[in-house]
This record gives sequence, structure tokens and C-alpha cells, in this order.
Amino acid sequence: MEEKLKISALYSSPYATVAVSLLEAHTYPWEVLPHISDFILSLGKTLSTDAYERIADDVWISKDATVARSAEIHGPCIVCKNAEIRHCAYIRGSVIVGEGAVVGNSTELKNCILFDGVQVPHYNYVGDSILGKCAHMGAGAVTSNVKSDKSAVSVSVNGTKLDTGRRKCGAMLGDFVEVGCHTVLNPGTVIGAHSNIYPRSSVRGYVPDHHIFKETGNVVKKN
Repeated sequence: MEEKLKISALYSSPYATVAVSLLEAHTYPWEVLPHISDFILSLGKTLSTDAYERIADDVWISKDATVARSAEIHGPCIVCKNAEIRHCAYIRGSVIVGEGAVVGNSTELKNCILFDGVQVPHYNYVGDSILGKCAHMGAGAVTSNVKSDKSAVSVSVNGTKLDTGRRKCGAMLGDFVEVGCHTVLNPGTVIGAHSNIYPRSSVRGYVPDHHIFKETGNVVKKN
């Protein structure tokens, strides 16, 4: 079952992100989290000045991206081509916003990678997480990245727990995952590619690829 949690299982190769080399250097997605900041600082220095503008210390924005004046962006951060950062978005640092991605009104990002085409367009919080190609989070859907007792986060699969070794670990969404409005993705949630989460869900543990999460204990395979 641990095979299903690997980066190679959640995301189709070639990975649709500028962070390809970072992902290829690790086995599980949560292993990437402590290295996002350093990776951005290293990659940012190599970005073409014809394609990217360094708008502040350690913040690189594609000249083809759209950034609202009311958005607040802290580095290290890279915003890729054709991405859209909307009104009052708040990027707290250690964030890669992929090509064509949408970061919407009052959405907050922290220590995360958004693959190309990701949409977090309305009142979302994404922290210590990785969202695969074209993943979408409905209005008000959030990742919870810290347990109430502040202990290390583990990923639960069929009653077996795999320790991430991290106190802060949000959600790992595979490619083309759809998360319904006002859903909470609890610490250590992993959702396989092409799966759907019903609105107003509270999700914990592992949801297999090509499945529909209706409620806890009611997860069905797509036709």
C-alpha cells in the first residue's frame, strides 16, 4: 500500500511543475516539504530576467502572470507563467505557484507547491501541502497542517500508520483531484489522482485514486 503514497504514484511523469528535480530527489511527497524554501532560492537565481521579474527579495514573478495590487506576497516564492494571483491573496513564503494556476480571493498559501493548472480560487488555506496538476479546491476548502496535540503527523492507510516525521504536514493531492466546498483535509491526508471529495467533508488518511469520497466509511470507485 505504501507504493500508492509515493510521488511517482500520485503525479504523472513528467511532473507538471518547475520543481521536477526536487520531487525526483524524494520518495514520498511530505519529504519535499522541508526543502521547498531552499529549492526556490536556488532556482530563482537561474530564472531568465526576460521571463521573470524579481519584485522583492526572493520573489520571482513571471512577466506573463497577473497579480492583483491587493495581493501580498512574501518570499521565497516563484509565480510561474500565466498564473493569476487575485484580490487579497496572501502568500506567506516558501511557495511555488505553477503555470496557469489560480490563487483566489483571500486564499492563503504557506510552504506548498501548486503544480501547473491548480485552482485554489476562493477563501482557501493551503499549508505544508502539495497539489498536483489541475487539482481544484472548492470555496472554503482548507488543509489542516497541525494536529491538536502538536504531535508528529502520520498517514493512515487501512489502519496502518506511516509516520511522516513532521509536526506540520497538510494534504498531498494527486493530479486532477477535485475537493468540494467547505471541506477540511486533516493533517496527513493523501488523495490519489482523479479522485473527488464531496462538499463539507472531513477527510483523514488515504483516498485511493479514481475514487469518490462521500463520507467517512463511504468511499466508492468511479465508474
